[in-house]
Amino acid sequence: MSNFAFGTYRITDQNPQHVQALREAIDSGVTMIDTSSNYMDGSAERAIALAFREFDDDVKKRVEIVSKYGYIQGSNMQTHKETPYESVVEFSDHCFHSIATSFMKEQLTKSLSRLEVEKIDCYLIHNPEYFILNAINKNVPRDEILDTMYDRLFEAFVGLEEEVKNGRIGSYGISSNSFAKTQNDPEFLPYEDLITLADRASERVGNDTHNLTTLQLPINILEREGLKCASWAKNNGLRVLANRPLNAQKESLMYRLADYDESSEYYHHLNELLDVCDNDLLKPLYNLFEELDLNKRKFGWIGDFDAFLYSQILPHIKKTLEKIDEETLETMLKYIDMFFVEYRKMVSYECSKNTRVALQETFKECESTLQDCSIKFLLNNESVDYILVGMRKASYVAEILALKS
Repeated sequence: MSNFAFGTYRITDQNPQHVQALREAIDSGVTMIDTSSNYMDGSAERAIALAFREFDDDVKKRVEIVSKYGYIQGSNMQTHKETPYESVVEFSDHCFHSIATSFMKEQLTKSLSRLEVEKIDCYLIHNPEYFILNAINKNVPRDEILDTMYDRLFEAFVGLEEEVKNGRIGSYGISSNSFAKTQNDPEFLPYEDLITLADRASERVGNDTHNLTTLQLPINILEREGLKCASWAKNNGLRVLANRPLNAQKESLMYRLADYDESSEYYHHLNELLDVCDNDLLKPLYNLFEELDLNKRKFGWIGDFDAFLYSQILPHIKKTLEKIDEETLETMLKYIDMFFVEYRKMVSYECSKNTRVALQETFKECESTLQDCSIKFLLNNESVDYILVGMRKASYVAEILALKS
């Protein structure tokens, strides 16, 4: 049976609940925490450090930290603009990427500092396929793409083998969404030659054996193509970390594989907010919240709402609130915050109902919640060693760990 790992994609040291959830997970026996240098711009790693301060060395030693490097975003992007990194793939305006050894060494140094450790147990190259995606957009031939990709990975492996030798990491691996693609997909990253590359890298560095230990990729009850990669990895002595167990894609649509209860407080907060906004000054907000209420059933999955909230709704609200005085602003922000907490619950509830209908064939034998059935599918798969689950509250930790009992 697989083990659970604590995923820190949306964890920050600025949220006490997140730090407490980490402590609860460690107390409850979780032995792996997965993070990355770019998660919340390093704040996830700082949260891990805060949580670890509460434990003695014996407890810390049994918890493995897995971190990653590759993304150039946030503060890294600012640094890059001032002093450019090597071998950068400029995939989009807000997402650059590099797996160059010089970048890796700098990122590792920063991660060690944020985590307050001298050694990271396992260090992963984070989504190296950005080179492939960028080359596809430039119509580079497939054979040329893969030859260059392998060269880049080999040089990265050499750098990682050096860091094992230096004692700053215990082992290394790759986290890639492209491992879960079909082999005829242009975005597929072939994995069969990775051990050969690692053997060559360890030989160059002078290590007795290679230190490639880990592959991480999306696997869930809907997206099963990655099980081929997982099976290959297990047969070749590597371990497998499954991410996105509850966020799944099918036929270009995203689904949150979880059931949610309807909010009992939603209409109270909606009506309260509409009453406050029922005046000429705040009429734009009144219209906005009315429209949101009418459209709460129209989001495909909760991620669509989150994206819409930050890109469209919040900027509109901010512009309207610029016109009001400070005292009224403070009151309005409280009403708006309470409304969106309950609105998100309602969207999640509506999405889960739609998911039940759309995926009824997949879950026809599921007699529990969608999340229970989805997690147990992975727990019972012998090719998966760890399931990465986001557990941002202590209550989530208890719910997830209960599934192993």
